[in-house]
Amino acid sequence: RSNKKTLRTSFLPTVLPSSVTSDMLPLQNKLLTYRRCKEQQKMLNQLLIDRALKVYHASMEEKYCRDPVPPIPELPSTVRKYFFNILTANYLFMKKYVRSNQVVPIQQRWLMSMLTLVPQSLMEGKDRELLAEKLLGEIIRDYEMSMRRYMVRSILIKPDIKGLEDEEEAPLPLLPIGLDFSRPWHNSFIQAKNKIFSNLHILHPTMKTLLDLGYATFSNFLIVDFSSFRLKGPIDCESLKTDVSLSCSKAEEKILNTWYQRIISLFTQKEALKGVKLDQVDSFYNCVAILMSNQLKELLRRTVEAFVKLFDPEDRRYLPLFKMELTLDEKNMEFYPSFQDLEEAILFIVNRIGQTLQNIQTVHSWLMEDTTTLDSELPNHVIVWATSTLKKSIRDNLEGPKEYFENYVEKYGWLVDGTAQARIERFEAEQHSFDEYT
Repeated sequence: RSNKKTLRTSFLPTVLPSSVTSDMLPLQNKLLTYRRCKEQQKMLNQLLIDRALKVYHASMEEKYCRDPVPPIPELPSTVRKYFFNILTANYLFMKKYVRSNQVVPIQQRWLMSMLTLVPQSLMEGKDRELLAEKLLGEIIRDYEMSMRRYMVRSILIKPDIKGLEDEEEAPLPLLPIGLDFSRPWHNSFIQAKNKIFSNLHILHPTMKTLLDLGYATFSNFLIVDFSSFRLKGPIDCESLKTDVSLSCSKAEEKILNTWYQRIISLFTQKEALKGVKLDQVDSFYNCVAILMSNQLKELLRRTVEAFVKLFDPEDRRYLPLFKMELTLDEKNMEFYPSFQDLEEAILFIVNRIGQTLQNIQTVHSWLMEDTTTLDSELPNHVIVWATSTLKKSIRDNLEGPKEYFENYVEKYGWLVDGTAQARIERFEAEQHSFDEYT
């Protein structure tokens, strides 16, 4: 029995060799003794656990013979806590060790590539250079931190135990298995691309020429020249309506004789339909009609906006001047034209512009001697916006004339509304002294 190995005889006494202790201070000797006690305590705990497991398996084999051995019962809380502490300490130690390893530094050409994306104007100046260096330093730190986190995630597996909830590093996601990474959309994309090039007529060279003709004709052109309205001085409403109607008629005639004739001559050439298949001729001419309609609508819209801009309350330099007369008849005092007539005359201009260029044939109908016309009607939302804006501007600008008119009516309205005549007749019917009659 004296030769049997026990737990107590498995450890050496907690005494350092004399060769070591002779050259050490008392405090150092005490620290080394404490460390050795700790190490022996860990070894003792491990031996206890191994022995307990061995005894458990032996007893279970004797009891159940060939039957499967039941699972190990739940360990006591003190033992579990000890296990968790060991796992936590080991994970944190290994994490610290892994993070301390060197990482591959970020390549300098990557940083230079990032700097090329920054506009040169933001790189000028000493302060900007310092800021760029600071940002590059931040990028380098973020890169190194990401690489270290990747190393920890790829090497270590964080145990799911209490105390490590705040640790950011988690295992890397598993690679997807069984997924199809082919590109089935690529063939359909190529087919759609080819179909677009074959069916999208706006890419045809003739359409480009048509666009150039519209830009050259309409870019600096308005149906009515509003710049001379203020220079004419006060104008009456009827003259304004007449002038606008004449301008719209002349502009329409000019457009038909220049822009429209050039388009017709363009499509009478054989090269106009080059590359267009026979079954696509109708859709090609539909595209031409839509393009021409959009150009005409844009011209009408810009003309209406230019007219509305004359009444801008913040810029009265171009505000038109209208001639109005204060009239007196037998019983009334009023302005001519009335405020309502003035408003109708101003809104008439918007409607007259919208009626311009409404009877222009499409190219296909002209070639086929048909009567189909372009859809060049002014959009309804433009008309609504112009009408509401002008009404508000007219109402604001007529506040002064209205106040002037009401002042006249208050002072002199009794002379024409019968009040003065009634006072005279009543005075003559009464008896007065000579001085009163005088």
